[in-house]
Amino acid sequence: MQISTTANPTPVDDARLAEILANPGFGTYFTDHMLTVEWTPDAGWHAARIEPYGPLTLDPATAVLHYAQETFEGMKAYRHADGSVWTFRPEQNAARMVRSSQRLAFPELPVDDFVECVDALVRTDRRWVPDSEGEKSLYLRPFMFASETFLGVRPAQHVTFMVIASPAGAYFKGGIKPVNLWLSETFTRAGRGGMGAAKTGGNYAASLAAQREAIEQGCDQVVFLDDQEFRYIEELGGMNLFFVHADGSIVTPETGTILEGITRASIIELAGKLGHAVEERKFSLDEWRQGVASGQITEIFACGTAAVVTPVGELRSPHGVTPAPASTELTMRIREALVGMQFGRAEDTFGWMHRVC
Repeated sequence: MQISTTANPTPVDDARLAEILANPGFGTYFTDHMLTVEWTPDAGWHAARIEPYGPLTLDPATAVLHYAQETFEGMKAYRHADGSVWTFRPEQNAARMVRSSQRLAFPELPVDDFVECVDALVRTDRRWVPDSEGEKSLYLRPFMFASETFLGVRPAQHVTFMVIASPAGAYFKGGIKPVNLWLSETFTRAGRGGMGAAKTGGNYAASLAAQREAIEQGCDQVVFLDDQEFRYIEELGGMNLFFVHADGSIVTPETGTILEGITRASIIELAGKLGHAVEERKFSLDEWRQGVASGQITEIFACGTAAVVTPVGELRSPHGVTPAPASTELTMRIREALVGMQFGRAEDTFGWMHRVC
């Protein structure tokens, strides 16, 4: 893919950038540039360009505003001690966007083109990648939307793919602490044949009412159950779950109606290498409660791009509280292994890291 570049004539100056990178927060500041590629049936993917970051101009009848035909990805770029910049398994994000595109009736952006687009923006805005102190990184948001001006229920004939970037601070300020969870007994996230396995904005919109309920109950995240029996654990508002048993085996809810997280897939491989068999299957709410009460479940953790891996604390619901298991030993071992690879502090024995520049 040929990508043209128009430099931002007024980039953020070095002094202001240093202030931003010292305390970036999350999703608050954006880099000097953005990448755009367009698609039409006749021309295919074309007009790939990097240009100054700025607002978009959309017609009120732009299809995405009415029919929510949109997908996105979330990933990070990491600065290593020698100054080089790397991403973590970007081809997996690209492959997931292909799967999301198939479900949303989008054209598929080839994996190699996706990776090159992300790399091109990171190389252009390399100075925005923070040093690794405190697990800071550059958060990358590739996304695709129906940009055709048209009111009609059909796949868009004009599609726009973009990549923007935002420096991100550590997910946990002041040290890692368990997240307390609220069990949603009112809302479900997705059903069989739905869009639960696609990374699309509608999935996250579907989680917001339940997430607000969780926060009102003093919890950090919401737990969703299956849509048919309200018995089986699916996922959190923004993370996947793992349950560690006393014999060292691990269970994670099976996919189909939940998002196949890149961190989740990596943990399954990593845990296997560490000698822990991981089973993907249905996992019931009763099994959670009884397993903690009997000591059969010794650890519970959640994972995602932002937090990487975090211990799970209490499970709260209108019917009471299931306490947190006492141990976090394997949780923290897995977390350190992943974070160590991402920031170049540990050997990447899987070949997961991708050097950008």
